[in-house]
Amino acid sequence: MIEDRVLTGIPKLDAMLGGGLLAGTLAVVYGATGIGKTHLGLTFADRGRVAEGARGLVFDMNGRGDSQRHADYAARLFGWSLAPWTHTVTPMADPYPPPGGTDAHYSNAFPWVGRTRDFQAETRDGFEFDWNWKAAYNRALYTVRPFFYFHFAAGSRRVVVDGVEPMDSPADSIQFFLFDELYRKVIHRDAETLGMEICLPVWKHRQFIDSHCYDHRQITTLLLVTTEETRLEDLVARKVAAGDLGATANTIVVMGSERVGNRLARLLGVVKHRGSAMSDEIVEYRIGATGIELA
Repeated sequence: MIEDRVLTGIPKLDAMLGGGLLAGTLAVVYGATGIGKTHLGLTFADRGRVAEGARGLVFDMNGRGDSQRHADYAARLFGWSLAPWTHTVTPMADPYPPPGGTDAHYSNAFPWVGRTRDFQAETRDGFEFDWNWKAAYNRALYTVRPFFYFHFAAGSRRVVVDGVEPMDSPADSIQFFLFDELYRKVIHRDAETLGMEICLPVWKHRQFIDSHCYDHRQITTLLLVTTEETRLEDLVARKVAAGDLGATANTIVVMGSERVGNRLARLLGVVKHRGSAMSDEIVEYRIGATGIELA
């Protein structure tokens, strides 16, 4: 059993999680658009400043094309200037981050996913993969991999992935596919291997790689997934479809709404939390001036 705990920054939620999320695991938050998932994610990321000495990373996979106001929320709630990461490291280039680069905790490196919802396409010869997006993805990795690597080397141990949209078949969703790729090949890749892939030629930058090792098994990831369901009852009863990352996640949190008298209440519950005690409470919350406030 994993004993290390990662506090979310919301004391009541941490208590419901038996002391917090388990370090190094994946947690998925399901809820409709506007329910407060981004507030929860930013609270979790900001908590890293106190807990680990470095804020978490925000990776935006927004497929809608509209802003989710991450920077506005971060500034208002935490006085955090959420700067975007733009540094690119190409093979054989100087890999070192720019001055102040590790203070840039936001990345939106996949702006084209909104136009490529499904990574499979019909062809005259039948159903086969359409790899037209693959070149854009490979180019984006020159920005994405150093974004994670240099921040992890500087102490960040939290990742928030936001903007995942609902899909009839999660197994066909390009967002789920890309997240799974990033999680296995970048976020949870050992530091030495990831460093060597970025810092080529290896012999030239070996000292840098060796002096910036970190334990990838301590990086905790929060994936925020938008659902078509809005009511908490429907979210609790939601079936896990093929390709849905909730099936493999360690923890699942649902955020929904229900009518209570003449008002609409926002409610939160933990439906899965492997390796730990968890509360069966359904707790009401509101989004106030300081973010999410649980009753």
